[in-house]
Amino acid sequence: MVNREVIISVFREVFQLGPDVDVPTLTYRGIPEWDSVGHMQLVAALETALDVMLETDEIIDMSSFDKAEEILARHAADA
Repeated sequence: MVNREVIISVFREVFQLGPDVDVPTLTYRGIPEWDSVGHMQLVAALETALDVMLETDEIIDMSSFDKAEEILARHAADA
C-alpha cells in the first residue's frame, strides 16, 4: 500500500508548497510550478521516494494528484 502522506510530502517538496495548499486537489498545470519540467521533477522524486520505476504511459497519464496516487498504488500492489 502506498503511503499517501509520502506522496503529499513529495508534491510539497518538489513544488515548494506551503501548508495552506490542498495537495490532493492539484492537477497538472493547475499551479505554475506543475509544468512539463516540474512534472519530470515530480516523477523522479516519486520514483526515488517510493522505489518504483514508472512507465512512459504512466508518466503521461499522471495528470493529477489522484491519478498519481492511483498509478503508484498499482505499483505497490505489484510489489
